[in-house]
Amino acid sequence: MLFVCYPKCSTCQKAKKYLDDHGAKYELRDIKADNPSADELKKWIKLSGLPVKRFFNTSGMQYRALGLKDKIDKMSEDEQISLLASDGMLVKRPLLIAGETVLAGFREPEYEKALG
Repeated sequence: MLFVCYPKCSTCQKAKKYLDDHGAKYELRDIKADNPSADELKKWIKLSGLPVKRFFNTSGMQYRALGLKDKIDKMSEDEQISLLASDGMLVKRPLLIAGETVLAGFREPEYEKALG
């Protein structure tokens, strides 16, 4: 299981605590130090079944600074993925990759199901 997070993010801290409290074995990856590649993102987006748009950290400063709210819908999926791969702070976090399951963000019921 791979847990991709930003250690200073409170939501990531909650998700990590959840994993630790439930005895989950995972590899921790700092999204800022080791941003997901375009190939990883393509694979994870496909597995998640979510649109690319859901992988953007829409509440982040970088997202707002780039004015992406008004630009995202005009970009192709490949352009969106390239942009996500360019800066880990644009990516919604945490990401949990557990086999064929990919979760973006932290919602306890989804984590419970993924840890099954």
